[in-house]
Amino acid sequence: MNTKSVSELLEQDVTLQQVSVKGWVRTFRANRFIALNDGSTINNIQCVVDFENFDEALLKRITTGAAIHIEGELVESQGKGQNVEIVVSSIEVLGDSDPETYPIQPKKHTFEFLRENAHLRTRTNTFSAVMRIKSTLSFAVHKYFTENGFYNMHTPMITGSDAEGAGEMFRITTLDAKNPPLDENGDVDFKQDFFGKEANLTVSGQLEAETYAMSLGKVYTFGPTFRAENSNTSRHLAEFWMIEPEVAFMDLAGNMDLAEDFIKSVISYVLEHNQEDLKFLDERLFNEEKSKPQTERSEMRLIEKLKFVTDNNFKRVSYTEAIDILRNSKPNKKKKFKYLINEWGADLQSEHERFLVEKHFKCPVILFDYPANIKAFYMRLNDDEKTVRAMDVLFPGIGEIIGGSQREERLDVLKQKMAALDIPEEELWWYLDLRKYGTAVHSGFGLGFERLVMFATGMSNIRDVIPYPRTPQNAEF
Repeated sequence: MNTKSVSELLEQDVTLQQVSVKGWVRTFRANRFIALNDGSTINNIQCVVDFENFDEALLKRITTGAAIHIEGELVESQGKGQNVEIVVSSIEVLGDSDPETYPIQPKKHTFEFLRENAHLRTRTNTFSAVMRIKSTLSFAVHKYFTENGFYNMHTPMITGSDAEGAGEMFRITTLDAKNPPLDENGDVDFKQDFFGKEANLTVSGQLEAETYAMSLGKVYTFGPTFRAENSNTSRHLAEFWMIEPEVAFMDLAGNMDLAEDFIKSVISYVLEHNQEDLKFLDERLFNEEKSKPQTERSEMRLIEKLKFVTDNNFKRVSYTEAIDILRNSKPNKKKKFKYLINEWGADLQSEHERFLVEKHFKCPVILFDYPANIKAFYMRLNDDEKTVRAMDVLFPGIGEIIGGSQREERLDVLKQKMAALDIPEEELWWYLDLRKYGTAVHSGFGLGFERLVMFATGMSNIRDVIPYPRTPQNAEF
């Protein structure tokens, strides 16, 4: 007999058939009703046991968390909440579970407790739903780019350059930590290290992706990146995944078109394929919001927020226009903003971005043409020499979700910008070569995948949308 998944069985409309299913026990009530889940759906299938037909010692082994194999007859359910259930004819306990020590009991647990038991937390409804949605989003990303003529590339995780110029990188070395070799100046001699130079974990695959875009036309990376930023907040990880497309012959306007179409596509895919998980998370978030003070509650429910993105055209606004709007806004004039906007050149915070999206325009917003001095060296300088062809996509609830730009394709301008920031040309000689051999307008953007998962699931802490979070002072599991 072929074993079926719980999701397959719950979709069956043919009853009175013999079925086989394997999963983990969520609950076993009154020695009669087993709630079984195998991770394929947020829903359990009820398995009805006639205890007189089974050995008492066997039934005692069926506790929360135990893995079991059940065979029986699929029948129309006599109870509420499901259409079908299984009348059990045989039970095999595949793995015992100690009811005294098993941490994931059928009760409410705090997220802090579940992070301490991250190896088991996907056995809860919330985390299984989050991870199924995350998987769907991952597939939707690859599907979108493949269907739109992009080529996937794997950029190196070990690099000798700092793409962002921020210096917050994890060093990789095989040198003796207690007694490293020194050069004549008394500094660590990295020439004797494994790579013959100082090496780090990458903060972005963008620069390498640009090289491939300038030969393959349209490429994207989707892989792990690392930031040694000592920020112990609900929005930061030391290890996370980035989606980074790069496209040759595309200007900033095309980049904004791509970002809007892409993000709408992947969110629409989740809305279509993860309805039950989203309904559960929507209800969870709604109940959580009810316990907050009125001023801290979200104005939109989860599914409403996702449709707010898919159903609205994104408003495109220059940074300069946005500053004028914010400077003259009521929250700024009444000093309700934590960071007041007084002058052009301010680096916008999440509260400003959310005001533009949720209060002023009431739709997703793409800001563009930012001040050059608050953006990265590789962004194309505008003719005013004050702003760059940068863009940020702003969403409700979180603010910025995508950051990108038209890249600086002019060799002389790029050299000047690198010199002003003390970025040695010899470190990025290959990047400069792109501007010497067949240079052309090109653009791209970056999207932190976990930030997207947070938005799609309504989770408020980024540690809860990645299997094993890496944060300051924490590398457990």
